[in-house]
Amino acid sequence: MKVLYEDNHLIAVYKPTGVLVQKGDTEGHDDNTLYWQVKEFIKKRDQKPGNVFLGVLHRLDRPTSGIVLFAKTSKGAARLSEQFRNREIKKTYHAVVYGKLDLSEATLKDFMQKDSSSLKAIIGPLRREASGPEISTELADDPSRRGVDEVEAILHYQVVQSSNSYSLLKIKLETGRFHQIRAQLSAIGHPIVGDVKYGAPEQLPDHSIALCATSLKFKTATGDEEHEISIEIPKDWHIYFS
Repeated sequence: MKVLYEDNHLIAVYKPTGVLVQKGDTEGHDDNTLYWQVKEFIKKRDQKPGNVFLGVLHRLDRPTSGIVLFAKTSKGAARLSEQFRNREIKKTYHAVVYGKLDLSEATLKDFMQKDSSSLKAIIGPLRREASGPEISTELADDPSRRGVDEVEAILHYQVVQSSNSYSLLKIKLETGRFHQIRAQLSAIGHPIVGDVKYGAPEQLPDHSIALCATSLKFKTATGDEEHEISIEIPKDWHIYFS
């Protein structure tokens, strides 16, 4: 267990690729989930005889790696859940995508919905690519034409590095939608490396995708002290730029 941050109310750990944060929407026992691994880690380390409280505050997709924050107390769960709801928590990701992007930095704005049958995020059908630093959809200008299940998705990206075939992006999320980063980057023609679900030409050997949650900025549950957790991008990504 790689603990990145811990106080009396919160614990942040590193999630490897291939691990589910939590199975479904229940707290059913599953040794393979990060949720139960952290619970057992705390129970054994602190020699707790009874049940260990652990609140799931957010999730990362199974093939994604990076920082996951849990609550150790109900107070921590309530305070941090409110920050997530109010979009006060700043989330940064890094991703390796196929190709070179036309814009070195831009804001992507879309309306999207979750397709329950394919378990994919679907971008709204009327898409307009602006010539400026903002790429958005016409649906934003005509609410009557949006589907009832469509929600707004906004992210900001910056190109950190490029090679002939790949680009490394730094991504800041303004909203946290289902498969948001994966769907929005695919929609502009630059799917994430390994993400065959969203248009990548081939799968990586370990079935991971080149997407990592590298920074999380939040206020602690008590005292409103601001704290930021950061990690390096995965070391094996260097092969795309060597």
